[in-house]
Amino acid sequence: MEARVPKVFTGWSRSGGEASLSDVHRSVPVKGQSSVWRRAAAFVGPGYLVAVGYMDPGNWATSLAGGSKFGYALLVVALVSNIFAIVLQSLCARLAIASGRDLAQACRDAFPKPVAYVLWGLAEIAIIATDIAEVIGTAIGLNLIFGIPLEIGVLITALDVFLILYLQKLGFRWVEALVIALLAVIAACFVVQIALADPNWGDVIRGFAPTSEIVTNPEMLYLALGILGATVMPHNLYLHSGIVQTRDYGDSLPEKREALKFATIDSTVALMFALCINASILILAAATFNVAGQTEVAELGEVHSLLAPMLGLAIAPTLFGIALLCCGINSTVTATLAGQIVMEGFLDIKLAPWLRRLITRGIAIVPAAGVTIWFGQSGTAQLLILTQVVLSLQLSFAVFPLVMFTADKTKMGDLVAPKWLIALAVLIAVVIAALNVKLLMDFVF
Repeated sequence: MEARVPKVFTGWSRSGGEASLSDVHRSVPVKGQSSVWRRAAAFVGPGYLVAVGYMDPGNWATSLAGGSKFGYALLVVALVSNIFAIVLQSLCARLAIASGRDLAQACRDAFPKPVAYVLWGLAEIAIIATDIAEVIGTAIGLNLIFGIPLEIGVLITALDVFLILYLQKLGFRWVEALVIALLAVIAACFVVQIALADPNWGDVIRGFAPTSEIVTNPEMLYLALGILGATVMPHNLYLHSGIVQTRDYGDSLPEKREALKFATIDSTVALMFALCINASILILAAATFNVAGQTEVAELGEVHSLLAPMLGLAIAPTLFGIALLCCGINSTVTATLAGQIVMEGFLDIKLAPWLRRLITRGIAIVPAAGVTIWFGQSGTAQLLILTQVVLSLQLSFAVFPLVMFTADKTKMGDLVAPKWLIALAVLIAVVIAALNVKLLMDFVF
């Protein structure tokens, strides 16, 4: 029997269609668990898939540039960006659990068709931009470790469609296990690299304190905006609101409240882990390149070649390449899932799972492969920057509907977001929109 979204509240103009990620919808048991700890443990996983998007290869470029040029000063920007992310991702979980819809389905069921189609088009552009950055990151990782040409590396990344299909056949927990295992490898690589770099920990701690120079120094402000713009990504908002519904948490209000609590804890802990990785990238750049006077480092390949002479060990660049490859694989897996959620949610299409994934992957990877083959390695840095600008431009079209829906009691019922949370979310949405407009204007002019 097909899982379908129930018409929970009257605030929606449409009753809903097929459930989000219907082939794995409510496939992870929760309500049958007698222990609170077991129920909490059942929610561990989706947050880490979301966290992947906050440390993708596009983030690496901005963090490396910030660390090499300004040392530890921009760590505070990574911290603020992470706080923004925690608030927005908690709203995604709230929307999914309260309404039984992911963000794409909510847009389809709340807005007139022309508006929904425009939002779908913008979301697809964001998915493509995300995937370009992630495909390039994976291809560079394969090139750095195995010497595989970028063009072939890009095509190899298409195989993740079959990996996801195989793992989801075993159960969605296997997808989460793969992502968490690769995150553990990334963390281990950076622990070793940071230990080798031996940063000044006093300066690191001071880097998390705000400084007026970020606003007064135009070059520092530009990089700060880049870090913020590259951190909160549109596809993550769609992704989280879909994968939370893989949990079978029940339909009563107490069960939903408990689900919201556990899902928020999961995403918050996972995003703090993402902050540690992003901060590690910036700290590594500051402790090696900035200290040595190399202040213009942003190319991922350039970092790989410079680490060995600076840290004195040949293993350092290999660890960097492994971390980048794991990050790229993780990012393409989560972007493919987000692509499926966006296409199914906005269009309410019914296709076989393998065909749906093939189409959504094709929409993203064909432009990525074409651009990479056309420009080659010399164009990857500019391409990464361009993808971050495109994502910055798209972000508000996902954030503002999310805040609108979760503030509406007719849509959310008793799980409507409290006023203080909505006030904070509105402030974050306005700040992100204003900063991203400035980032775009700086890029154009």
